[in-house]
Amino acid sequence: MKKLVLLTVAAISSIALSNCTAPTGPNTQRGALGGGLLGAVAGGIIGHQSGNALEGAAVGGALGAGAGAVYGNSQDQNQY
Repeated sequence: MKKLVLLTVAAISSIALSNCTAPTGPNTQRGALGGGLLGAVAGGIIGHQSGNALEGAAVGGALGAGAGAVYGNSQDQNQY
């Protein structure tokens, strides 16, 4: 239960951080959200193998949100 709560907090924090930056397009926000969620899941699974699922989820969520935002921003720039 503790892991689920912390995984949810990591996902919500990545969403909150993506909305606190400069005005962005919809693809940037969707990319940050999707990347953060996928990264948190993948990081949790990988971290579980080494006994650190929570740390893996947090790191994976942060990296995934960043990568997703960069990709989404490039899509927004192509549309404008």
